[in-house]
Amino acid sequence: MEITQCSSCFLYAPKLTFHKLQWWNLKSRVQKQKRNAMRCDMIGIDSRNNSRMETLVVNARDGGAELETVVVEKPVLRKFEVFQGFPMPFGATARDGGVNFAVHSRNAVSVTLCLFSLSDLQENRVTQQISLDPLTNKTGDVWHVFMKGEFKDMLYGYTFDGEYCPEEGHYYDASRILLDPYAKAIISRGEFGVLGPVGNCWPQMACMIPHPDGERQGECMDVARSLFGLPSSFDAVKSHRLLIFDWEGDLPLKYPQRDLIIYEMHVRGFTRHESSKTEFPGTYLGVVEKLDHLKEIGVNCIELMPCHEFNELENFSYNSVLDDYKVNFWGYSTVNFFSPMIRYSSAGIRNCGRDAIKEFKLLIKEAHKRGIEVLMDVVFNHTAEGNENGPILSFRGVDNSVYYMLAPKGEFYNYSGCGNTFNCNHPIVRQLVLDCLRYWVTEMHVDGFRFDLASILTRGSSLWDAANVYGNPIEGDLITTGTPLSSPPLIDMISNDPILRGVKLIAEAWDTGGLYQVGFFPHWGIWSEWNGKYRDIVRQFIKGTDGFSGAFAECLCGSPNLYQEGGRKPWNSINFVCAHDGFTLADLVTYNNKHNLPNGEDNNDGENHNNSWNCGQEGEFASISVKKLRKRQMRNFFLCLMVSQGVPMIYMGDEYGHTKGGNNNTYCHDNDINYFHWDKKAESSCDLFRFCSLMTKFRHECESLGLNDFPTADRLQWHGHVPGMPEWSETSRFVAFTLIDSVKGELYIAFNASHLPITITLPERPWSQMGALGGHQQAYTIRLPLQ
Repeated sequence: MEITQCSSCFLYAPKLTFHKLQWWNLKSRVQKQKRNAMRCDMIGIDSRNNSRMETLVVNARDGGAELETVVVEKPVLRKFEVFQGFPMPFGATARDGGVNFAVHSRNAVSVTLCLFSLSDLQENRVTQQISLDPLTNKTGDVWHVFMKGEFKDMLYGYTFDGEYCPEEGHYYDASRILLDPYAKAIISRGEFGVLGPVGNCWPQMACMIPHPDGERQGECMDVARSLFGLPSSFDAVKSHRLLIFDWEGDLPLKYPQRDLIIYEMHVRGFTRHESSKTEFPGTYLGVVEKLDHLKEIGVNCIELMPCHEFNELENFSYNSVLDDYKVNFWGYSTVNFFSPMIRYSSAGIRNCGRDAIKEFKLLIKEAHKRGIEVLMDVVFNHTAEGNENGPILSFRGVDNSVYYMLAPKGEFYNYSGCGNTFNCNHPIVRQLVLDCLRYWVTEMHVDGFRFDLASILTRGSSLWDAANVYGNPIEGDLITTGTPLSSPPLIDMISNDPILRGVKLIAEAWDTGGLYQVGFFPHWGIWSEWNGKYRDIVRQFIKGTDGFSGAFAECLCGSPNLYQEGGRKPWNSINFVCAHDGFTLADLVTYNNKHNLPNGEDNNDGENHNNSWNCGQEGEFASISVKKLRKRQMRNFFLCLMVSQGVPMIYMGDEYGHTKGGNNNTYCHDNDINYFHWDKKAESSCDLFRFCSLMTKFRHECESLGLNDFPTADRLQWHGHVPGMPEWSETSRFVAFTLIDSVKGELYIAFNASHLPITITLPERPWSQMGALGGHQQAYTIRLPLQ
């Protein structure tokens, strides 16, 4: 008889295949050997190298079986008890002293759970495998298994087998180990921008397994303890105990949205520059070290650019223009929605990602201590898997036709401009989005979200089925894939969720498929919008373009033309002049045209219509008079933000005049172009920072600059060159108004966008001058009546 190897990780007896041999005879012989030798009821497997297995050698003699020897060539693999498991919740969940694994796949015919040790992952091999029985380990479309055992430093992934037929929307390939869409941490490379083994940009990734103790999440960080004075109980790390993160009673700040001043920040860019002098530059801890800067400038809300796990090396390539390498710096290409970006942590992959989770939590906690809320920029419109030529990492291999919008022949709709479109209003996908948002609110304590290209979240899903979505068919329902919906199910669910409806919800109300919903985004009374129309109108007016005085006045009032009729308020408008994509504030007044050659795309990328003005000369090298005018223009833009109704948002670095050299699409630069230059802020000539700080302070002090409703004639009066006679003609470049303020008394605010000075008459009040700002082209005056 031939030698047969037993290779099963189940607790119950392994299934052995023998020729002309009765099982019960073998069983009695094996049991006898057990009493005098090692146990054989649990046997591990290495899917790559059989020399790592426990090997059971059976010799058939005279119709019987004799156990001759057991050979262990390498250390015995871990032993696990394996049970049927539970279909909910999705993901890997610690419970009952073990871990339950559950994943949805409607079209897979078989699923295998793959376990890795960290060392095996780095050597690109699987440590152990558990094949799921479709009879016992599947409920409906959910595959599941429950396991008990030693999971320390273990990771997991799945293989899915089924039909590979892109024309029908299926990409099953059992040779690929995929990420669980519900994984809470993704482990791969540990350091930002550093290639994997043998220069691999996409080394095998795996998912963190939660500790079976449930809430315990990993060893604490000595570095964080020393830096931030964490409690002495954290010394328990010496005995390798696993502790719950200490939130120290942290609670949501729950600021009224009208009181916010938002600061758009890139985690790595904020402290990566050497001038930050932080101990952990470019990390969550680095941001913590610099939070007091935000207090100094009057910011009480951070909007973090994408912090979900992404691969910065996805389009890694040499850039001959700068003699460096292009990366995905911004991060708008999500690999997993539940995992924080591991390489934004100082810990990297240490402790299988648990320390990275703790660093993110520490950032939230320390921000809250300083009275600063934290919003996350989330990218549910597409993923890093791209189109049909992209990598198969998770969603595509798990159930492509569920997770992506597909055309009838399997082509990917591309409303995102990034190769695919997340199928947000499919029942399974919208549940994932909802579960993800709840996780970041309840587990990570974030205060809200900005939804990138949020109009995609309002489009009909693939295979749209009204009965499935709404519970009953709709007469005359002709909705096709991608059709904008007046009541999109996902937005409805988020808006009425008992947890999510109480956090900040901000939509970027457009997509690259031509859907523009600023002022019309389905809102349920609680959604706000990035007001792109505010940006465009303010830029046009302040640079002196005719025909915008009336539209500019609407912007100052919180854009009632966009939001009042739908029942919304001024604070539903997120006002901004600059953001991460586009010119910085300094570049807005320095360049008429984009200068994107450093991106290596022959200046063909980025927006061509920037509504900018260089003040007379293109580029940084200009005359003294031009530079003075640029400084005044920057103040004018910032002042406009601070005196407008609605919620002002400023972009990281604009407070000191950061320049990107006229590049309005710096997505690919991990260098000084995108880094905050702390030495520039510290320069004595940087009076812009002082001005910005004073203006945010002034806004916080004024009750009238953050109204809960649109101003009426009882509070606000418009003026022209003379009181009470505003000028709304096409050639008018002057806008002035008075605003009654319960704290300051009354404000007079005037904007002169002409290149000529003018003489004005103030309303007859006992005025006391507070300050005159600008000059030459724009002259703004703020005055207060005597108290």
